[in-house]
Amino acid sequence: MSNKGVEIGIHLSPGLRDEGFVALALGNLAAFRLAGEKGEKLQWQVFRITGGRDHHFRLVVRHPEHVLDLGLRKKLEEHMSDLSGFSEDELRVRFQAAVKSGLNVQPLKTVPENLDLWSDNFWNWLG
Repeated sequence: MSNKGVEIGIHLSPGLRDEGFVALALGNLAAFRLAGEKGEKLQWQVFRITGGRDHHFRLVVRHPEHVLDLGLRKKLEEHMSDLSGFSEDELRVRFQAAVKSGLNVQPLKTVPENLDLWSDNFWNWLG
């Protein structure tokens, strides 16, 4: 865990109709659930990491004012695991319900493999 927050991979099954949406929904929903559960104002971003022939997805989560507690990674992984059991259609329904409940969707951002996700300007303008 970074002292800035946590960074976890989003591992998708091959053959998804819209893997970009699935990664976006999984990351946003997991972070939104965690923020609600913890009662914390968390910030997060979902990244598509490119480089070479492949790409993968990562979720980064931090608190704007203090270091996150050690149990946060485990809780975030539990939320991600829970959400990964849903079909794309079920995930879309849950995502839309969360938006109606106040989820401020963070867009999927594409970055090269070697970018330091913690130094990205995203953290400067996130509100």
